[in-house]
Amino acid sequence: MPGSHARLIPLFRLAAVLVAAVCAVVGSGAVSAAAPGDASAVVSIRPIGGRQLAVTVFSAAMNRQIPLWVSHPAGSAPALYLLNGVDGGEDGGAWTGRTDVASFFADKNVNVVVPLAGRASYYTDWQNDDPVLGRNKWTTFLTRELPPLLNATFGMTGRNAIAGLSMSATSALNLAIHAPGLYQAVGSYSGCARTSDPMAQALVYSQLAAFGANAANMWGAPGNPAWVDNDPTVQAARLRGTQLYISAGNGIPGPHETLNSPGIDGNVGALMDRAMVGGGMEAVVNQCTRPLIDRLNALNVPATVNMRPTGTHGWPYWQDDLHTSWPMLAGAIGV
Repeated sequence: MPGSHARLIPLFRLAAVLVAAVCAVVGSGAVSAAAPGDASAVVSIRPIGGRQLAVTVFSAAMNRQIPLWVSHPAGSAPALYLLNGVDGGEDGGAWTGRTDVASFFADKNVNVVVPLAGRASYYTDWQNDDPVLGRNKWTTFLTRELPPLLNATFGMTGRNAIAGLSMSATSALNLAIHAPGLYQAVGSYSGCARTSDPMAQALVYSQLAAFGANAANMWGAPGNPAWVDNDPTVQAARLRGTQLYISAGNGIPGPHETLNSPGIDGNVGALMDRAMVGGGMEAVVNQCTRPLIDRLNALNVPATVNMRPTGTHGWPYWQDDLHTSWPMLAGAIGV
């Protein structure tokens, strides 16, 4: 643990005690845990109902505050980090608003942490600041800055799992690759786990361009070694020893393509969009995922694989994936 973090730990433990006391007395209201400065720090903790907390953390690497949604049980517990899709949860596409994550984990002895930022970032460290997105140092934040702060503040056990969907499914795998030992398990839901071949690079460029960002600022121009270093299929051997859950549909309409499905709610246009646009996206994801599975098999790296016979690129399937993968994730982190 870095020295600056070690010096701050007693303050964070004291802050955790104060937070618990205030929550017990008033049940709501903001609690300041630290003020931003040169070092990364927990800035504020605000109860938002039940065991849910709105937490703000200052990232020194990015020189900005990052909002988090945290589900914190009583006492010490491990952590599950859930990453949002390409909008980073900033535009309403977050685990907390699109799934039953709050109620599903309400009775489970695990801290659930959802960053509510990181749009089009691939949750990675960018080589250059982007004119639109600014500074992205998400690998540094998620693997070096944030865990020690949360462990100290909330009494976490130091055992972690991470899961992501779509864009962040690739991110979850890469974070485990670049921070060996930090995560005991990874969930990759409907992600394109290829980045270094021309077709995969074209997909990454198009995803980021939709948000006005330039992927060349992330891992350099095509041909830069960083693209290979952040390709989970190429780097699959580095996932050995981490429990893996890999899933994807094939684009064919399935159980969540009905008028009464969540997110469709009787809207024929929304149904058509999920079936056609979401179906096309998941068909591409399927073709990206199979090479990863083949590579893991060739390397004898164990993985739990769920290649669904139907299913599009949609939140109801990722909620299903979270439920299905939870027993594996829980076992890996000791819940």
